[in-house]
Amino acid sequence: MQTSTRDRIVVATARLLQRQGYVGTGIKQIATESQATLGSIYHFFPGGKEAVAVAAIRHGDQEFAALLKEALDSEPDPAEAVMSCTRELAAGLKESGWVDGCPVTAAALETLGADSELQKACADALNGWERLVRDKLLGCGFPADDARELATTVISAIEGAEVTAQVNRSEEPLLAAGRQLARLVRSYGIDPPRR
Repeated sequence: MQTSTRDRIVVATARLLQRQGYVGTGIKQIATESQATLGSIYHFFPGGKEAVAVAAIRHGDQEFAALLKEALDSEPDPAEAVMSCTRELAAGLKESGWVDGCPVTAAALETLGADSELQKACADALNGWERLVRDKLLGCGFPADDARELATTVISAIEGAEVTAQVNRSEEPLLAAGRQLARLVRSYGIDPPRR
């Protein structure tokens, strides 16, 4: 299957943002990595670097959301589902040589205080991931307020643990976060649904 030029640009930009952030990624580097011309980039993204970065963040959001949903759906017990997610993230991070962390973290940190499309795309991604966790918890019988707050806690802890794992080049921060989040989820005393 042949990938379109636009898709190559978006995927290459997503990887660059993931590894070196928005500020550290240049438009010429995007062209080189995607095997596209600068003219092609500006053809598909007239808004330049920010426009292609927004598309890349949305791509990374979809990739991570699919991974998260698969992990959450892999276990009927929400505590086990959270641990499954952190184990999968830890394995993927290790396999990448500790460079392929969260697809939005670096860009999100660089857009703090800005009211831009890039910041909005980062916020949308994080909020969407929280909704996936919240929906899992709601489906397991958690009250709406608890599900919402727990989902925020889960995503926040996973994001922080992923950065810590990258810095320390160790899976343990993610695995520890998974164990503790599972303990927190179980503390609500809600029996998991049967398969």
